[in-house]
Amino acid sequence: MSGRGLSETVTGGRGKVYCGFKGRGARGEKCAVALRGVALQVTCDNMADVSTALAVILLLLLVAALCSPWPPLPMDPRCCALLLPFATLFLLLLLARTWGSRRTGGASGKRACVLVLGDVGRSPRMQYHAASLARHGYSVSFVGYLAAPPVLRYPTKVVFQSLQLLWVLLRMEPLSHLLLQNPPGLPSIAISWLACALRGSRFVIDWHNYGYSILALSHGERHPIVRLAKRYEKFFGRLSGENLCVTNAMKDDLSRNWGIEATTLYDRPPALFREATPEQRHSLLVKMSKVHSPFRTSCDGSSDRDDVERTAFTERDPSTGLVTPVAGRPALLLSSTSWTEDEDFSVLLKALKAYEGFVKGGATLPSLVCVITGKGPQKEHYRRIIDSMNFTHVHICTPWLEAEDYPMLLGSADLGVCLHKSSSGLDLPMKVVDMFGCCLPVCAVHFACLDELVKHDENGLVFQDAEELAQQLRELLWKFPQTQGRLARFRKTLRESGQQRWDESWDQTVLPLLAGGGGTQQHLKEE
Repeated sequence: MSGRGLSETVTGGRGKVYCGFKGRGARGEKCAVALRGVALQVTCDNMADVSTALAVILLLLLVAALCSPWPPLPMDPRCCALLLPFATLFLLLLLARTWGSRRTGGASGKRACVLVLGDVGRSPRMQYHAASLARHGYSVSFVGYLAAPPVLRYPTKVVFQSLQLLWVLLRMEPLSHLLLQNPPGLPSIAISWLACALRGSRFVIDWHNYGYSILALSHGERHPIVRLAKRYEKFFGRLSGENLCVTNAMKDDLSRNWGIEATTLYDRPPALFREATPEQRHSLLVKMSKVHSPFRTSCDGSSDRDDVERTAFTERDPSTGLVTPVAGRPALLLSSTSWTEDEDFSVLLKALKAYEGFVKGGATLPSLVCVITGKGPQKEHYRRIIDSMNFTHVHICTPWLEAEDYPMLLGSADLGVCLHKSSSGLDLPMKVVDMFGCCLPVCAVHFACLDELVKHDENGLVFQDAEELAQQLRELLWKFPQTQGRLARFRKTLRESGQQRWDESWDQTVLPLLAGGGGTQQHLKEE
């Protein structure tokens, strides 16, 4: 999740959603979250017979057991098959308990569960769903991991999470709606549908991407696991009562290839993502200068007074409190990432190397401070590469940000860079949504449906490779910080665009859907 932060308590119905997000940097940075009291539920009008789904789930459990060296069971298939009666007994006990609670209570009209089978700190969209539900009087239960899920062999993981998730869902108070993030969808789609079928809840899937396409990044599209995951996702995805998705391209693909009708709910920035004031910018830069040397002022500051509070970018006069830019200040470039395979950061590093060459060659360009926020599996790999690069005019730092600092940093930067390439070609990078909310122009790598968000040469630029990105940096930062030129024009366009915020979009699109009246399709304004 892009280091964004939310810190509020939202009451809803008879419960509360407690949001205390901190320590998130970019899309990969986690947050400490404690949420309780909400459950979202969705109807499954086109669901299949419960016994059929139960048989399929039990078969999946058996296959997973036969494929997994799960201690203490030995690898003897006859011994592994003992899992089947135990799983059956476990399910029957839960079914008996669930049927009893359904007869005595039934589904509550305003009790919802928001479910993420992963780290909730990396799921800002679902956090916003939970807060919006609570704002409209729902009692919301936010179910997910507070950190990365345990690392297990894949078949073992499916079995473990299936039993764990079913236990959690069937022990809850009866729900009116269950809202599930996909991906990850294995085994959460099947288990969530089963829980909704047993308890009379409405089942809603929010399609952020396709899970099988993410698996294909590491295994290849022809791998048996990838092909099985696609069939699973397609079969059980059709059992949902309602569907949301993040782009019109995904909406069309779901309808054409999967037989699933969805409503597009574009990601929108919440109100805390906005352009920073000079005072806010200076306070953040002072804070960061205490930890990161690229933010510290050089010895030849623009003022000779010792009592002036300075950073590499700004200075404040203590007598007037006036914050002004430092003459000859560097440009602040920002990128956020979860350091995963769908973002190739070698593209940015190559572009920065070329930019260094432009400056050394005499181009009228500023020095550059490049901030890359986030955590993820490839971060240390790239940090070693960064440490080996001997730049003079380009400084790179990879900070860990407090939740409240991430939107402030976006609102203080001069230019954003996005290297996200959708595994399916059908989702959009939320980091760009955040940047636009802060009126920050963006250079984004091209993929199929990016034009639903980034309008080339209107609110940003789209590039294909490192060479094109380097040329865009050169053009946008030429004679920086002039108030004319393309960079200033992009920012002016964003300021005047009247961007819709999350709360307004959610109220128009999702709220009618939950009430059974269908949603209002959201479209990006044509600039």
